[in-house]
Amino acid sequence: QVQLVESGGGLVQPGGSLGLSCAPSGSFVSVGRMGWYRQAPGKSRELVALITTTGRTNYADSVKGRFTISRGSAETTVYLQMSGLKPEDTAVYYCNALIQTSSLRWRDAWGQGTQVTVST
Repeated sequence: QVQLVESGGGLVQPGGSLGLSCAPSGSFVSVGRMGWYRQAPGKSRELVALITTTGRTNYADSVKGRFTISRGSAETTVYLQMSGLKPEDTAVYYCNALIQTSSLRWRDAWGQGTQVTVST
């Protein structure tokens, strides 16, 4: 079964930068659109950024100009570069992707989540 494996995250001071990465593990045929979501304590999960297979991106208004989403050259890895971090960016960040499995069915996959804490 395909899983999304995230790396990065951690503790950073306000105004600092941090990078996240995510890639599928297991057997799959291809990867469609990829994205990052986040969930802060007591709040619903929200979209942070999306990137399509053609490179089109979409960002939440709260992160525009500070976060950058990109895909690796193999198009199966997604990155989120975060700068100008604010305490309100503190959340668990989840990777999401449409994965075409070996049975050729498309599946909406999620990572396990990685904590990002912005604090002094």
